[in-house]
Amino acid sequence: MSIRTEKVASEIKRAIAQPVSDIANSLEAGLCTVTAVRISPDLKVAKVYISLYGKKFPISDLIDELNKKQGQLRHLLGTKIRLRFTPELHFYIDDTLDQMEHIQKILNRVNDK
Repeated sequence: MSIRTEKVASEIKRAIAQPVSDIANSLEAGLCTVTAVRISPDLKVAKVYISLYGKKFPISDLIDELNKKQGQLRHLLGTKIRLRFTPELHFYIDDTLDQMEHIQKILNRVNDK
C-alpha cells in the first residue's frame, strides 16, 4: 500500500468510527469498533472491518445493517473528507480476536499435556 492510500484509509477509519458505533448502539448490539480500513489503489473502494464486543446481537446482522446504510455513511464520509471520489464502502467481519482466542486455547491444551 502506498503512503497516500494508507493516509486516506486512516482518515476514513477516523471519520466513520463514530457513525458505525452509533448504528450499533441504536441496535443495542454491543461495543462496535472499526478495526481496519483497506482501500483500493484507485481510492474508489474501501473495505471496512468491524469487530463487535458483547455479542448481544449477531454480527452478521450488524454487517447487513451497515451495508444497507452504506449510502448514508458514504454521504457522511463525503462531507468529512475531501476527495475527488468518495469511496464505495463494503463492511466485513473482523474475526482476528476470535482466531487469537482459538489459537491460545490450542496452545494451552498442548502446554497442559
